[in-house]
This record gives sequence, structure tokens and C-alpha cells, in this order.
Amino acid sequence: MKKILLVISMLLLLVGCESVMNNPTKRVESFLNKYQTMDSEVLKQLDDTLNNEVDLTDTQKENYRDIMKKQYQNLTYTIKDEEVDGDEATVKVEIEVYDFNKAMSDADDYLLAHQDEFTDDNNNISNEKFMDYKIEQMKKMTEKVKYTIEFNLTKVDSKWQLNDVDEITRQKIHGIYNYQ
Repeated sequence: MKKILLVISMLLLLVGCESVMNNPTKRVESFLNKYQTMDSEVLKQLDDTLNNEVDLTDTQKENYRDIMKKQYQNLTYTIKDEEVDGDEATVKVEIEVYDFNKAMSDADDYLLAHQDEFTDDNNNISNEKFMDYKIEQMKKMTEKVKYTIEFNLTKVDSKWQLNDVDEITRQKIHGIYNYQ
């Protein structure tokens, strides 16, 4: 009898936990936590993106991967608002990430003023040299930037699902959104 009560109690607990987790805010938190904990799905997406990048050397790809892992681990967020309208919801979140946009913009400015440092043997700008420099500037970045993101969700079969995020949201999460 005790075993039956224990099993019933466990089932009720599991069902109860699922309903507590089934709200728009919790779904967004779960999504962002995947970045912070470097979930295998997030890392696979990063690897897929880098594997398709033909302008980077293998070393640059590995360094960029390390930079993004640092970004993910240090991403912080605050839920600002949740609005539910039937089966649609919006969760407003403020995130704080390393300002890689600034690092890349500063590197571009540096290139314009110091082109001679990035030329190859034929006096052409070496993309490889410049990318090494840009990645190094991103590695050194300690300044952070805050962005506000609105995540949209839809209730499907009584479960909240995060709608696909757009490119601007991805850029904000990665700290490369051009806000200037």
C-alpha cells in the first residue's frame, strides 16, 4: 500500500512540476539557460555555423568558438514583463552580454588607420591577419551591453512553445548586434 501511495505521489509531483514549468516566462528562462549551461544543442548550432564559415582558418574558428562559449556562460538576464493574450504571449527580457559589436567596430576603425599592419607580401589587406586581430580584440572585451528582447510564444496542445527567434535576437544574444 505504501508503495502505491508513493508511486501516486510521485506521479502527482511530476504532473504538478510540468504545469508549473508550462508558462511563457519559464519557457524563455529555459531557452536562455541553455546558453548559460552550454547545452549540447546550442553548441551544435555554434559548430554548424562555424563549419560553414569559409573565411576563417581552423584556429580562428576554435578561438571564435571559445569566445562564444565565454559569452554564453556570462550572459545574464532579467525578465521584465509577461503578457498573455489567449494562446499568444510575449515575454520581455533584458539581457547583458559582452559588447563584441564594439570590439569588432573598433577593430574595423583600427584597420582603416593602420592598413600597413595587415598587408600581405603583395601589399593587399590580409583577411587572415585582420581576422586574427579582430578575434583577439573580442577575446579582450570586458565591457558589456544591455539589450531588450521580446520573445514570442504560442500555446500548442496546452504547452507554451517559444516561436523561432529572429536574426536580430540572435545577434543580441551573441553580443554582435549593431546598435550604433
